[in-house]
Amino acid sequence: MSEADIGVIGLAVMGENLVLNMANHGFTVAVYNRTTQRVDDFIEGRAKGKTIIGTHNPEELVNQLKRPRRVMLMVQAGAAVDKVISDLLPYLETGDIVIDGGNSNYGDTIRRTHEMTEKGLLYVGTGVSGGEEGALIGPSIMPGGNREAWPHVKNIFQSIAAKVDDGAPCCDWVGADGAGHYVKMVHNGIEYGDMQMIAEAYALMKHALGMEAGQMGEVFAEWNTGELDSYLIEITAEILAKVDEETGRPMVDVILDAAGQKGTGKWTGIDALQLGAPVTTITEAVYSRALSFLKDERVAASAHLSGPDARFDGDPKAFLDDLRQALYAAKICSYAQGYQLLSMAASEHHWQLNYGDIALMWRGGCIIRAQFLSRIKQAFDTDPSLANLLLAPYFQQAIASSQGAWRRTVANAVSLGIPVPAFSSALAYYDGYRSAELPANLLQAQRDYFGAHTYERVDRPRGEFFHTNWTGRGGTTASSSYNA
Repeated sequence: MSEADIGVIGLAVMGENLVLNMANHGFTVAVYNRTTQRVDDFIEGRAKGKTIIGTHNPEELVNQLKRPRRVMLMVQAGAAVDKVISDLLPYLETGDIVIDGGNSNYGDTIRRTHEMTEKGLLYVGTGVSGGEEGALIGPSIMPGGNREAWPHVKNIFQSIAAKVDDGAPCCDWVGADGAGHYVKMVHNGIEYGDMQMIAEAYALMKHALGMEAGQMGEVFAEWNTGELDSYLIEITAEILAKVDEETGRPMVDVILDAAGQKGTGKWTGIDALQLGAPVTTITEAVYSRALSFLKDERVAASAHLSGPDARFDGDPKAFLDDLRQALYAAKICSYAQGYQLLSMAASEHHWQLNYGDIALMWRGGCIIRAQFLSRIKQAFDTDPSLANLLLAPYFQQAIASSQGAWRRTVANAVSLGIPVPAFSSALAYYDGYRSAELPANLLQAQRDYFGAHTYERVDRPRGEFFHTNWTGRGGTTASSSYNA
């Protein structure tokens, strides 16, 4: 007899913990893993005594499920997802639901949603954020795809999701086809930016002020009690307090400075370039990881390339206060960029995104969860058509009161030779966005000069394009593509 409420395929860290979360909330879960020994070990281990049913092939899994059958895939993005779907298809019937809970590229999710619809199946692509702990005790869940599936998965998803202070779940329907995975992608891009800015603050404390790890941890712990209150600031304080048992040194000091990445931050940058969205801070965070990975080259270069003395000789207390304010201001700009990208993507893909609800979904459970997100929800609740977070009164005031400290921090970093690409790119974005006039008129003149790409005039309506014969040797023919 079919008795499982949902099936989960893939028992790596996230899959295993999500299954336990579901069982802990009263759901019966059937599980399958390509390496079936992992199923047996799980059933005899962490799943023992819980409402979890082990299976050893896709057919057995499907046969355990109540109708409409709900199967959630927690497998590696890309070809593995398509392979599992192909293995499942012979055993599914019209109205059954396939859920991809991995970090799939949103373009794949758009394709799969339409392919499954043609087969009479309902497809859901859902972002899941929170890491191992979040998966077990309550993640942020961002589902999109075929909306017909939502009533059938809503109770499970909202039951297992993190809850904010008023009990609201950090999970709601995001939008059509790839919208859920897109929002998760942007979440991860913002996460890249947050992490890089925190790392730059750490670098300034370490090199400019000569602070030890424990001292820095105390500063981050203090910052976590104010406007910077967030999961990433909290764990940074804990990381800096950790001592390596083997060497007795601060744990952070024995970790090699070469950062990895799994692709979602990079995808955010690539898609932003495609849409023309200026997510400069997120993109700089990706580039910073790439530069860090050139460890051997950097070590070799350090013996030949000179720079200034990195030690700050002013008031350390004032420096730290400026740094705190700079971190908050840069964070605001990074989120503004992320939301701007979401808006442009929604227009491109015809998604109806609720930006306030997205902030709520990120308010708990996920990696970027922060007190600050309630301000974003309030901003969009007040003005759902808000063009940019920077224009919301709270954020206007926050930037106005902190930009002096922000500019001093960036200036000090530059003069000391300490790289702060996230801080500085966020500041450049802010200065660019607030400028009624930018030097792009010269760019357009150059483009028209060498490529006849045309330009608009300040004394004519927008949308009318002109070409100048700059040399007297050219003709009157202009390029057909203005944005080439």
